[in-house]
Amino acid sequence: MAGGHVHALIHLSEFVTIGGASIGALVIMTPKKTLIDLIRAVLALLKGSPYNKASAAELLKLFYGIGKVVRQEGVLGLETHIGAPQTSAIFKASPKILANGHLKHFVCDGLALLVDGKPTPEQLQSWLQEETRVIDQEHHQVVAALTKVGDALPGFGIVAAVLGIVVTMQAIGGPVEEIGHKVGAALVGTFLGILMAYGFCAPLAGRLDALGVVEMSFLNAVSAGVVAIGEGVGPRDVVTRARRCLGTECRPSQGEMQKIFSEAKGG
Repeated sequence: MAGGHVHALIHLSEFVTIGGASIGALVIMTPKKTLIDLIRAVLALLKGSPYNKASAAELLKLFYGIGKVVRQEGVLGLETHIGAPQTSAIFKASPKILANGHLKHFVCDGLALLVDGKPTPEQLQSWLQEETRVIDQEHHQVVAALTKVGDALPGFGIVAAVLGIVVTMQAIGGPVEEIGHKVGAALVGTFLGILMAYGFCAPLAGRLDALGVVEMSFLNAVSAGVVAIGEGVGPRDVVTRARRCLGTECRPSQGEMQKIFSEAKGG
């Protein structure tokens, strides 16, 4: 709109300097697991969050089925389901939960606590809270790593700009057009650093943080469901307790809950 040319902003040397410094800093300061988690989280955002209203409905439907099994066969009846969820009819009825490896393992690990022994509801709640606390800490490490890179990007942009000015000084006696081109390239370094910091890394870190909040609500719902099963309540009450822990964005309405109960009973 201002009459400029887009190609004036494309300078490979600036991208290499800023991108290389950012990736290098990220690799040096970030543990391997956190780096892998960051890559997975970004890919998950590109695919779309697996924690949505449809997934919440399937999770509640899953716990209704689990509650029925416990009511009819006892806690030991869960052993075949959590040992091989891919072949379990209950898990197959909730394909989104089955496809979400992280959530599926959390459900199975929580139910395994019931199968392996006879913990009190207080012990169950304490153990599950400890596990969710660790997961939450690991998620914040991912967000913190991305935030630190974003904070460093303006500085990397200045470094790239200074290098561009150094190159410009070498050509100070040359044509004016060449000097103008090199000065422009140097200024692009500062521009890219600030743009990538506040236009990419900061929004992405904020989105990952929001995704973590939704994920934690799902894990808390699982914990509430497992504790309810440990207390021996009926399938409907298990689902009701789990539903309360879900965020309002994902929580099914009362009308939708009746549909979930109807489908679960039919299954």
